Amino acid sequence: MAQNTSKEPLPPWGNALAGAAGALLANAVVYPLDIIKTRLQIQVKRKPTDSEPLTTNEVHYTSSLDALRKIVEDEGVMGLYSGFNGSLIGVASTNFAYFYWYSVVRTIYLSSQVIPKPPGTATELSLGAAAGAVAQVFTIPVSVVTTRQQTQIKGDKKGLIDTGREVINTEDGWSGLWRGLKASLVLVVNPAITYGAYQRLREVLFPGRLSLKPWEAFALGAMSKALATIATQPLIVAKVGLQSKPPPARQGKPFRSFVEVMSYIVEHEGPLALFKGIAPQVTKGIIVQGLLMMTKERMELLFVLLFAYWRKIRYERLQKLADLAATRAKQNMPVIVK
Repeated sequence: MAQNTSKEPLPPWGNALAGAAGALLANAVVYPLDIIKTRLQIQVKRKPTDSEPLTTNEVHYTSSLDALRKIVEDEGVMGLYSGFNGSLIGVASTNFAYFYWYSVVRTIYLSSQVIPKPPGTATELSLGAAAGAVAQVFTIPVSVVTTRQQTQIKGDKKGLIDTGREVINTEDGWSGLWRGLKASLVLVVNPAITYGAYQRLREVLFPGRLSLKPWEAFALGAMSKALATIATQPLIVAKVGLQSKPPPARQGKPFRSFVEVMSYIVEHEGPLALFKGIAPQVTKGIIVQGLLMMTKERMELLFVLLFAYWRKIRYERLQKLADLAATRAKQNMPVIVK
């Protein structure tokens, strides 16, 4: 029964719920890595001649482990969870929107073909990019607020609402909640590469399989995310720079574009600095994507079974009504439907 019904695709909201649930679990597990990579990405390396920090944080971090140690020493273990609530809201909304629109545009594409067949690599990337762009427009304000929370120094911690007000009260006004939107729209190539690579690897390595084992989904998710992260790391660093407070060296002047952020980083630290924080970024991405796809595969299977059960109950009820109607008709009795 389950094998036959699993051939029926989930509705877009079913895929969206499965993706959001997987993303929530995965990001909750590795959230401290998100804090570490954000702190590393916003700081500017200090030079021997510098008399004051060139970072938005008082403390300067030399590595991921150094950042972990200093954050715990200065802010306690809870410092590794700054902006946690806002981040989970952002993760859930972004992934729900992404998987929803990805399912919609993919269904539209397949239905437009005379003979439905899996889209090619270029088409898969385009569909993913289109879905990611729509999702970003609606969810980037939460990302901006969360990034601000993650980079707040000790003694200046604010909640989600207060941080949002702080962003709005800047010279950008309400538009400040959409800072980094252009970079985010460019960065839709990241999930596009991730899910495009995932679909392609799945078709090549596991052709015809309706569902994957947990370890198979984890491995495919990890490989696809690693490829996407390495390819887009400079843009990720630039986006974080746009959404956080500007370095003290800029005297409060915010960056206006991700190109300006990248130019500033290259000028002060060199080209390799565009890849700063890549170790925790890739580690986080591999774990998150692996857990996300593993959980999503299980959730999709669960939803398929639930939908099949619901259809079975509905069919049996309709069948009983039909049998009752036939019996009543033979007896010339009115049919009462409750």
